[in-house]
Amino acid sequence: MGVVVELREEEKDKRLAWWRKARFGMFIHWGLYAIPAGVWNGKRIPGIGEWIMFRAKIPVKEYEKLTKLFNPEKFNAKEWVRIAKEAGMKYMVITAKHHDGFCLFDTKYTDYNVVKATPFGRDPLKELSEACKEEGMKLGFYYSHVLDWHHPDGMGNDWDYDPAKKDFIRYFRGYVEPQVEELLTNYAPVAILWFDIGNRLPNPELARELRDLVRRISPETIINGRIGHGMGDYREMGDNKIPEHKLEEDWEVPMTLNDTWGYKSYDHNWKTPGRVIQILVEVVSKGGNLLLNVGPTAEGEIPEPAVKVLREVGKWLKVNGESIYGAGASPIEVPPDAIYMCTAKPGKLFIHVIAWPWYGELKVYDVRDKVKRAYLLATGEELKFKQEGTHVKINVPRKAPDPIDTVIVLEVS
Repeated sequence: MGVVVELREEEKDKRLAWWRKARFGMFIHWGLYAIPAGVWNGKRIPGIGEWIMFRAKIPVKEYEKLTKLFNPEKFNAKEWVRIAKEAGMKYMVITAKHHDGFCLFDTKYTDYNVVKATPFGRDPLKELSEACKEEGMKLGFYYSHVLDWHHPDGMGNDWDYDPAKKDFIRYFRGYVEPQVEELLTNYAPVAILWFDIGNRLPNPELARELRDLVRRISPETIINGRIGHGMGDYREMGDNKIPEHKLEEDWEVPMTLNDTWGYKSYDHNWKTPGRVIQILVEVVSKGGNLLLNVGPTAEGEIPEPAVKVLREVGKWLKVNGESIYGAGASPIEVPPDAIYMCTAKPGKLFIHVIAWPWYGELKVYDVRDKVKRAYLLATGEELKFKQEGTHVKINVPRKAPDPIDTVIVLEVS
């Protein structure tokens, strides 16, 4: 038994090797819900954009009519990949099927898909897959395996279908599993399968079955934690929830750039580049990955305000990427009210100074190793320092070299 567990861990380490270095990915929520964009029958529908069918209790027959309006002529897969690359993101995950049941890929198991049901008639996932291959970008698919408000046997829709008459096992084995097989086969290589709400699977056996199916077809595909019942390769945090302390396991947090996942025409509450950078640093300092979302419009464009924010984040990463990619959790204790955060690599501590010590001295605590050198990551400029036990005092310029996050490298032995 011990050997089997060891082998599994070895396989998992191999699978996750690139993901552990990547640290930063793009989440894309796109589908029919981009058309109403949060508005139905003249009213703003509360909640997140992609849940509009559920929130407004839109009958299947009504919601289906949106397919005739889905014609995103401005969609350009290469452009989306370029935006992600420019932002410094290393992987992309897009909704192949969200809870509304609409398939953003060509599938033989339902005509309710982008190729057969819309005037667009193209397969965005195929185009994105090709563009990602060209650019060396990893691509994964979000697939809603539990909730499906369109399928009579899927969970969640009690306004069109009688829950007592649903046969979830039939939906799962006759629809979910074959579609997952399609995604893994027709769009290979699939870097990640990103499932959701797996905690509502009626039994652990189904999660195991789905995991085994993925392993059989595509052993290198990473499975996220929300497949359910502990069958994933890493832990998925709650939406927009960063843990309070560092975790010793592999984890990721999905996060919105404004207050919705799917596009909403009236949500302009964009995070600033500075905020995104601080979030990314905090996530990496606690050992995690950040999967940051964009919700493209019905025309197929990533909203311009989002692109502008991502571009600025990318500029910071171009200079400071060494402190993020392949970096791990802080080995030193950092108080919650400290003016810095810390990420690390063997022999290096990256001190991210987010609030500048205007008095010209930065104190870093809990450094147990001997500090050999201190310098600014951006310029290589050497900084004078003094170590007393586990405390390090560093002489810094009066003005912050980077107003968002100045990274100081401490080389330790």
